[in-house]
Amino acid sequence: MSVSPIRTERLDLVPLEPDAIRHLMTGRRKAAERLLGLTVPHEFPTTEDVAGFLAIQLRRMEESPDRREWMARLMVARPATIIGHCGFHGPPDVIGRAEVGYTVFAPFRGQGFAKEAARALVEWAFAQGQREVYASVSPGNAPSLAVVRRVGFKQVGTQDDEIDGLEFVFAIERPPQQPPQQP
Repeated sequence: MSVSPIRTERLDLVPLEPDAIRHLMTGRRKAAERLLGLTVPHEFPTTEDVAGFLAIQLRRMEESPDRREWMARLMVARPATIIGHCGFHGPPDVIGRAEVGYTVFAPFRGQGFAKEAARALVEWAFAQGQREVYASVSPGNAPSLAVVRRVGFKQVGTQDDEIDGLEFVFAIERPPQQPPQQP
């Protein structure tokens, strides 16, 4: 199944292919780069990425191959620099809600890329018919807390994540549909 990138002013949010994930998880970086047509930064993937993020995303891709548009994407700054990854935790009907996540690699932080990607993901989810989009953030992650607040998310609760511990849960609602303009 071919999944189209989501485009922003500066970014292409490119679907991460299952075979590329398999290559990255087994240390075959060059094979992943050939498949992606991009150079993968040396800081990715970390051991934690392989055991957590990549393993979870690959499992979800294998379980729901026809729903890949709701899964991991690479953040690619034009023309062709991978600066992080983002996407949804999985299809909303599988995980219970549309929930975004994002990671910007260290050299590219502080330039508004996370906000740009999160906003694009939210807008895309609304265009797919979602009424709400969620994000969960560790209370100690000040940069990510700032991102969700700038995008317009409001805290709606807390949760205890089995991997990350206490997280603040945020939601943003789709704006009401504007009535058509009368001529």
